[in-house]
Amino acid sequence: MTSRRDFLCTVGAATLAGCAPQGNPPLPPGELLGMNHALGHRLREGDFPATSETRRTGVLIVGGGISGLSAAWRLARGGVDDFLLLEMESEAGGNSRAGESPLVAYPWGAHYLPLPGREATLVRELLAELNVLQGDPQAARPTYDERFLCATPQERIWRHGLWEEGLLPHRGVAAGERAQQRRFQARMEELKVARGRDGRRAFAMPMELSSRDPEWLALDRISFRQWLSANGFDAPSLHWLANYATRDDYGTAHDHTSAWAGLHYFACRDGEAANAAPDTVLTAPEGNAWLARGLARHAAGRIVTEALVWRIEEGKAVVAVDVLQGAKTVRYEARQLVWAAPAFVLPRVWGAIPGELKAAALAGDYAPWLTANLHLADFPEERHGAPPAWDNVFHDSPGLGYVTATHQLIRRRLRGTVFTYYRALHEVAPAEGRRLLLETPRAAWAEGILGELERVHPDIRRLTTRLDIFRNGHAMRRPLPGSLWGGAREKLVNFRHPRIALAHADLSGFSLFEEAQYRGVMAADQVLASPQFRRL
Repeated sequence: MTSRRDFLCTVGAATLAGCAPQGNPPLPPGELLGMNHALGHRLREGDFPATSETRRTGVLIVGGGISGLSAAWRLARGGVDDFLLLEMESEAGGNSRAGESPLVAYPWGAHYLPLPGREATLVRELLAELNVLQGDPQAARPTYDERFLCATPQERIWRHGLWEEGLLPHRGVAAGERAQQRRFQARMEELKVARGRDGRRAFAMPMELSSRDPEWLALDRISFRQWLSANGFDAPSLHWLANYATRDDYGTAHDHTSAWAGLHYFACRDGEAANAAPDTVLTAPEGNAWLARGLARHAAGRIVTEALVWRIEEGKAVVAVDVLQGAKTVRYEARQLVWAAPAFVLPRVWGAIPGELKAAALAGDYAPWLTANLHLADFPEERHGAPPAWDNVFHDSPGLGYVTATHQLIRRRLRGTVFTYYRALHEVAPAEGRRLLLETPRAAWAEGILGELERVHPDIRRLTTRLDIFRNGHAMRRPLPGSLWGGAREKLVNFRHPRIALAHADLSGFSLFEEAQYRGVMAADQVLASPQFRRL
């Protein structure tokens, strides 16, 4: 692992480490934002006020991320309106929340959705409901609303002082390495249609639909880097691409990512469209917030924010849930509970949690993450090579690059824009990354981010009118080798209780919209099918 000082010098806290250049102009204004760690850390401290009020509901959903909103979506579509959703933050949406300026909306986290394949039926249902997928949701190649199809160019990469189209480096690459790139791409196409001896696709989305053939599941026991090397893929450009992919989706370097998860990234995405190329993504200026809002419409008036669940107790006919709301504790009595918050929190609030479930919930490892939004008075100076794209990736840089919020509004010819910068803190242990997020001042992060970006855009510091930083200490569960198949994760999936259902992307072992939605819907279906619920 990288040392703390080296990390600070290269990742964004340069001034704190004493290695920042002197004489830079004043930093633009902004805020240091993030998940409400102060409220969340109250669970460690305890000492909550006594219950002052009791409320009752049929179904109580804890967690307002995509899983919780999807559970509410399913319940409402099933004709159930006796439910409430509790969210610790000031608004629902989880990793799909967004901000908005007078110019444009912009994401704070997840910012795209791949074209859903035919197995992703729930995603297609939602997109059809939102009229983004037009026509038959089960069509092999549906038509999509062009406003949500990422405008071209979609991606470019900054490498050796030039922008290149796409994500796979190609300028100056020797013939032997180019041949290896083609072989890798051909292998990924083969894996997209590969099936196990049980007839299932080797890598499906949602991942629960994937083959259980031991030959494929054995890939979970090695790292993605090991798989590449064992299969003759030693080209630096391929290892860079694999490492970028796992950092981007999992917050983890490819030598610490399960090979099954790494291959899933490339092989599960088989969606097509009648009016777009297969590798096109769905996006909007606000990232995936439009999807979260679409789900949340079904929970309108039933979402309670700034609500911290601190105790769960089972009764004969109800589950009692004590919730800190402001300075008071409100007790909610529900006939059914859907836990759609991160799994590691559950043992802290459910004293009677079964031992095996507790161990499984605590077995996960979570990636810390940093996002920044830079508000620009005008587009910065461009260098040579490929033209501006939606996703702008840096080859030799601690950050992942940035997405441009106004890219979908290209026809409006706006003068200013917002760049959303992403950084997975993967070089240090997750606990150390979380400490850095808590302890590092905004000025240090901002200085490092501007220093990184001005290597590509020399005038970006002058054009940045505001720079806000968002910290997420437990952004996503990391799919480490051995974490996906035959272990703790599957114990979470297989857990059954007469009144408590689990719903979170943690049950999939990694955080993607499709996985979170699937787990939320499955938990809602478990509630709808329970004998206690059917007797109501």
